[in-house]
Amino acid sequence: MTDRLPPAAPDRRRLLKQGGSLVLLLGASHIARGASIVAVRLWPAEDYTRVTIESDTALKATHRMIGSPPRLAVDIDGLDLNPTLRELVAKVRSDDPNIAGIRVGQNSPGVVRLVVDLKQAIKPQVFTLTPVAAYKYRLVFDLYPANPPDPLEQLIADRMKDLGANATADTAVARADTAATTDTLGDLIAKQFERANAMVRDKDSTATARSPAPAPARPTAKAPAPKPASGESSGPATRPPAVAAGRTDRLIIIALDPGHGGEDPGAIGPGGTREKDVVLQVALKLRDRINNTVVAGNPMRAFLTRDADFFVPLNVRVEKARRVGADLFVSIHADAFMREEARGASVYALSERGASSTAARWLANKENDADRIGGVNLGVKDSLVQRAMLDMSTTAQIKDSLKLGTAVLREIGDVGRLHKRNVERANFAVLRAPDIPSVLVETAFISNPEEERKLRTDAYQNNLANALINGIEKYFAANPPLARNRQV
Repeated sequence: MTDRLPPAAPDRRRLLKQGGSLVLLLGASHIARGASIVAVRLWPAEDYTRVTIESDTALKATHRMIGSPPRLAVDIDGLDLNPTLRELVAKVRSDDPNIAGIRVGQNSPGVVRLVVDLKQAIKPQVFTLTPVAAYKYRLVFDLYPANPPDPLEQLIADRMKDLGANATADTAVARADTAATTDTLGDLIAKQFERANAMVRDKDSTATARSPAPAPARPTAKAPAPKPASGESSGPATRPPAVAAGRTDRLIIIALDPGHGGEDPGAIGPGGTREKDVVLQVALKLRDRINNTVVAGNPMRAFLTRDADFFVPLNVRVEKARRVGADLFVSIHADAFMREEARGASVYALSERGASSTAARWLANKENDADRIGGVNLGVKDSLVQRAMLDMSTTAQIKDSLKLGTAVLREIGDVGRLHKRNVERANFAVLRAPDIPSVLVETAFISNPEEERKLRTDAYQNNLANALINGIEKYFAANPPLARNRQV
């Protein structure tokens, strides 16, 4: 006697067949597998270009460089190609200094390959970030030029334009003789002049040998324009020319640090205004004023830690300022608080021991958290950068920072309301340069609807820039810049 199958068995087999048919009908596009892409972003800049892929779960990737022409190939595991990922192709800008184009394809089942066509040799950093703030998991490619631009050389090039390429060799030598005892940067500028004039002389002698002609007339210097009245908000303050012909000068460098940037938007106002945008606009306006300002015969030159929308780690901001031998460091921000009625501007200096108020401590902790939001590759160990963060500021640096902060705070008080009438102190990471007087300026509360609207206007931004340059000038009037050798 044989055993019979239970009556329910055929039904089970039939159900399994139907389920299998349903899976085949759905296809791969309807079945959840691996990570889902939330967003893709691209941040081009002269310093480096960042590519970010944000997903709901962590991604694993391997990468390798391919030479001639230079390319970066990245294989991402556990991923299927989708329209969001394809958006990277269209996000590449023609003015990106590092990326020529991006190609995306399904290399194999569950593996997507990105090929980044490069405009120059680069040193890539590929790393992952865990969820923080509004972000989920992020896979990041930071593409650094193999031969990065030298910020000090750029300052020299800008200064050369100010002085004019037709300076005589005698003037250049005179500059070198005097600058050598005061400022290495001035000596470099003089040497650049000597080289430029030697090229001009060679060219002129060749042209004369072929067809003698009278030398062209040297252009006359323009008379200094009158300084506008305080409080004018129509545009950059017009100041005397940077330097008169033949004058030996000591270049004063002001490092301007627009907070946040790139992946880190900073505070966001109730109307959607992003802190990173308004502080960059204020910094660019202030740069124009600094570059047209002379203090006791010494011209100023602004250096920005970022001049576009990209992220700069806190320690790199400090190191950049030290690398160019900055005389002052001014970090520009727009405050935010949980209650929208908070308002007014504030100025902060470094405190190594403790904050001057609970609010100052809260703000310092929030600003110091920017690296987690912006995304720092913790696998990179740069001894210079690490040392810059560990250096303890001297008592003299903090004393000078308080003097600078007081001068700036008084000028800002003429523009709008102050949140605190004295310079506050807290342990801000960006104020830790041991040899540069440094302040952090909170221009207004972006979380306050009225102040958010003001921050968005050219008039208020111009007034802020005028107040900041006036404060810097008054600081130097009371504390003349010392002659010193810059590390080049």
